[in-house]
Amino acid sequence: MNTEPSEKSFHCGTIAIVGRPNVGKSTLLNHILGAKLSITSRKAQTTRHRLLGIHTTEDAQFLFVDTPGFQLRHINALNRGMNRTVKQVLSEVDVILFVVEATRFGEADRKVLEILPARTPVLLVVNKSDLLEDKGELLPYIQQHAAAFNFADIVPVSAKRSLNLEDLLAAIRRHLPEQPAIYGEDELTDRNERFLAAEILREKVFRLLGEELPYSIAVEIEKFEQEGGLRRIHAAIIVDKEGQKPILIGKGGEKLKRISTEARQDMENLFGGKVWLETWVKVRGGWADDERALKSLGY
Repeated sequence: MNTEPSEKSFHCGTIAIVGRPNVGKSTLLNHILGAKLSITSRKAQTTRHRLLGIHTTEDAQFLFVDTPGFQLRHINALNRGMNRTVKQVLSEVDVILFVVEATRFGEADRKVLEILPARTPVLLVVNKSDLLEDKGELLPYIQQHAAAFNFADIVPVSAKRSLNLEDLLAAIRRHLPEQPAIYGEDELTDRNERFLAAEILREKVFRLLGEELPYSIAVEIEKFEQEGGLRRIHAAIIVDKEGQKPILIGKGGEKLKRISTEARQDMENLFGGKVWLETWVKVRGGWADDERALKSLGY
């Protein structure tokens, strides 16, 4: 009996992208979508929210759910909430992409593997496979994981270079339910521009300050107005301590100016119109472990 899906049938479903921090989950989503939707940086736990990315082809609609990296250290109210998000997403989707780095598999990866549900198809996505100097290392690595877990498919990719992403989409489609598209073919996400503006600004803080500032930084959009093709955005960058403000602002305000300029440019590219962005820094001590503060910031 032929169980392969008909080429004329249309498939649509949800796909969770999970893995430890910094394995390239958001980069993978962005390159599949062909747009910078999910923010990226080398700082662990850059992704904090459940984010839906929509990719539609002639015969399928892929509803990707980018999730925070599963956190094992620095557990506070924020990180507990993100771990709950990961577990909730895993219980709701049709397919799971478990993303790992080629030849690297540690305790954090194993913890994510332990929470994967048995009844949902899980695809092992071996990212950064192009960086291996000895390509012969890849097959034993794949065989080792194939013996440890019943993966529905194993696909080596390079998210950054968009290698083997078509093969990955074909593998995902085989496990999606046959049903019509849920969203329009031109839709990219279910998130509004206000949310995306906050994420873009937060990414620039992480990218331009690196280890100078701790993880506990948030962005609050205080005003978002649109006048024709112009968007006027007022945003506050929230830090935990007074001493962190001068680090973020920089000498003569240069650091904050650069953060704002690069964020504005990315917003204009994503929104397709001019952006007027005003930013400032606020101190809100202990916000990452304050349930009320987290709720006000959208966590």
